[in-house]
Amino acid sequence: MVGPISQLIPGIAIGKILIQRDEATAEPVFYYTKLPTNIKKMKKVYLLDPMLATGGSASMAVDKIIEQGVAAENITFINLVSCKKGIARLQRDHPDLNILTAHIDPILNGSKYIIPGLGDYGDRYFNSNSE
Repeated sequence: MVGPISQLIPGIAIGKILIQRDEATAEPVFYYTKLPTNIKKMKKVYLLDPMLATGGSASMAVDKIIEQGVAAENITFINLVSCKKGIARLQRDHPDLNILTAHIDPILNGSKYIIPGLGDYGDRYFNSNSE
């Protein structure tokens, strides 16, 4: 998603936050962050993530941005496919956050994957599906 937003907004400052869901617990695990040094002075911050399932990782990512001095109302979470549960979690944890999603799927399965969803986004995007 970084490529298209860079084309839409040339010169945009890019940061990275690495949070992965622990597949056994479905809880987020923080690994890494590198954000622009002047992020707290930015009028708008866009958080991009293709999938929003439980909302745990996205909420933690918003926390990491807020810790750098950015107000939640200046953050827009942009994604492709969301689940109602993930949206509810983000709204509960960060009521001033802006959320922009292309599609909302109704439920998560027992493994906390979006149903019907689109499968593993990374596999599809990089054409690396092993099936």
